[in-house]
Amino acid sequence: MLTRFLEDNARTHPSEIALVEINPSFEPESRITWREYSLMQPIPGQPFRREMTWRGFDLKANRFANLLMTRGCRKGQKVAILLMNSLEWLPIYFGILKAGAVAVPLNYRYTAEEIRYCLEKSDASMLAFGPEFVGRMEEIVGQIPKVKHLFYIGEDCPTFADSFDHMIRYCSSHAPEVELCEDDIGAIYFSSGTTGFPKAILHAHRALTHAALTEQNHHGQTHEDVFLCIPPLYHTGAKMHWFGSLVSCSRAVLLKGTKPEWIMNAISQEKCTIVWLLVPWAQDLLDAIDRGDVNLDKLQTRQLRLMHIGAQPVPPSLVGRWLQKFPTHQYDTNYGLSESIGPGCVHLGVENVHKVGAIGKAGYGWETRIVDEEGRDVAPGDVGELIVRGPGVMLCYYNDKAATDEVLKDGWLYTGDMAMEDEDGFIFLVDRKKDVIITGGENLYPVQIENFIRKHEAVKDVAVIGLPHPRLGEIAAAIVEVKPEYSLSEEELNAFCAALPRYKRPREIIFADVPRNPTGKIEKPKLRRMYCVDNLVARQIAR
Repeated sequence: MLTRFLEDNARTHPSEIALVEINPSFEPESRITWREYSLMQPIPGQPFRREMTWRGFDLKANRFANLLMTRGCRKGQKVAILLMNSLEWLPIYFGILKAGAVAVPLNYRYTAEEIRYCLEKSDASMLAFGPEFVGRMEEIVGQIPKVKHLFYIGEDCPTFADSFDHMIRYCSSHAPEVELCEDDIGAIYFSSGTTGFPKAILHAHRALTHAALTEQNHHGQTHEDVFLCIPPLYHTGAKMHWFGSLVSCSRAVLLKGTKPEWIMNAISQEKCTIVWLLVPWAQDLLDAIDRGDVNLDKLQTRQLRLMHIGAQPVPPSLVGRWLQKFPTHQYDTNYGLSESIGPGCVHLGVENVHKVGAIGKAGYGWETRIVDEEGRDVAPGDVGELIVRGPGVMLCYYNDKAATDEVLKDGWLYTGDMAMEDEDGFIFLVDRKKDVIITGGENLYPVQIENFIRKHEAVKDVAVIGLPHPRLGEIAAAIVEVKPEYSLSEEELNAFCAALPRYKRPREIIFADVPRNPTGKIEKPKLRRMYCVDNLVARQIAR
């Protein structure tokens, strides 16, 4: 059980630091704290920093579990979390698990209506939320009848909620007597919601445990490692990578912010050995080094042994740039879905850097296949849909049998990702099945075009989408975000793309920002809604 790792760490290394929170843009009015932190004050000119021992972590989880149980929470009930990354997040998550309840993390970017939808969809009966969400909660508090208890974690508790800080001090710090097994339901995670309202993904404790074992197996965390965790904890990616620290009883640093100088300062000052980045963050960091905004000579980075990336296709050119700047680093690519309990069902492996561009092979305890529309294996080199099977596959989309039946077949999870396998057995992502562009009968895979355009030195980011065309059906349009210090014209980019086969060249080039969600994925449905408009279609017809 996942909770046993925490209890073992608290017993064997009680006084060692488990978690560190660093907030370079500290704002006192938005601070959320456990009671013992309420008197802490920031040091002028330095990031606000807090830390928590393994024993403190476990005791806080026990207290929240007991608080839930005093409010009538029973095994299998759903408890939602709506918090920014902080020292409070993980103890609350583990408190829910220890109470035998089902943890339901919510995206902190959700609108009030999306929060209401997810609470209703998951059958949540309780919610813990922070000060950043008071306004959104006020909009819906009268529309969530299933939610019987609202726990407010912060100062100045609103009248419609109960003060977490006030109640928690009276709760026992002893572990509750709740019997758990790996087959019990453990968590509901919501999909990214890039195709509409998100789906509720139901996982058993077995999947959570396997995610932890997979992460530690892939990246070999030891007691001496320090993991820098930047992405939001509500998502499977960040938390499941942190699970490697949980298994190895090693320290983790929660950094609130993604500025390149903040990331590098945290690595240097906290002696971080592992960092997981999203593609935009890694790119921004490399650009900052090139501009001289980050001076590596003034930082302590020699202890950093591993940088890994996931959540989206990784341009090989980006990895090449990173290894030029950090030639002694190991590198890994992670692939996964929330439906497969996050990263790990496929990974490259640090020993396979010569295969950068591939997502790798089946991960620890996982199986993979690439199949055609009839579910038959395709030949190496041919494109098909990637499907995976293993202990981390979801139980179902909660209360959505039709959607479940579309993606779960004979124990295999159909990922919706188009892929191919090379002669060495390495899997390469081609694109999302729903993002494939069919132009004049030819299949275009946007990721391939994006990877080519990213090679231009002036391009910061790019997204290729299909737009309607009266004769060809669809054409490829490239939304291109240019680096601030560069200029780039449509004519220059068209000349650069002349090296592509004619049918793969973008027919439309739009210079604009490329929107990404908190996990780094390009929001292509949003781009399609933005640019599939009459005046743009008229321009396409004219061409």
